Amino acid sequence: MPKVRRCRYRGCHAMVVMPDHYCTKHYEHEAEYLANRQRWARSRNKNYQRKYNMVIRNRNANKSSQYNFYRSRQWVGLRKNVLERDYYLCQYCKALGKVTSAKTVDHIVPIEYAPNLQAEVTNLATTCSKCHNAKTAWEQEYYGTGKDNQLKKVEKIENLKEIALLIMNY
Repeated sequence: MPKVRRCRYRGCHAMVVMPDHYCTKHYEHEAEYLANRQRWARSRNKNYQRKYNMVIRNRNANKSSQYNFYRSRQWVGLRKNVLERDYYLCQYCKALGKVTSAKTVDHIVPIEYAPNLQAEVTNLATTCSKCHNAKTAWEQEYYGTGKDNQLKKVEKIENLKEIALLIMNY
């Protein structure tokens, strides 16, 4: 059975066999639509990808090496071990007495602040997306991590319960 989708013409609910985008009644719009898509892809592809790769992801040598670490076999193995160790449960929620499933592995002390703890299993914890977002915001304020921030000389906090209490307000 062929794959189908709805006609892109506004108000038309006819089904179209892929890869077409318009039904036979509105097929005259197909060439214009494809041309617009190609024009958009060409203009966005080079500029957008370059900006994302050079300005955001690899803005300096330190960020580039961090990004490469997250693409390494070492990280894949560490991540798998930590997820299994924590039984896919958010450790920050668990410290507060809640049970939440999680798939993200996060550094307790950020690697921007302590690069020597990058591959330490003891510095990794499983976290849910809500806690991860809150912790990232807290790290930017407390440690000074993230884009356009300056690292601060503050004490490392490694206690999960203490961090969980601090990130509750974010």
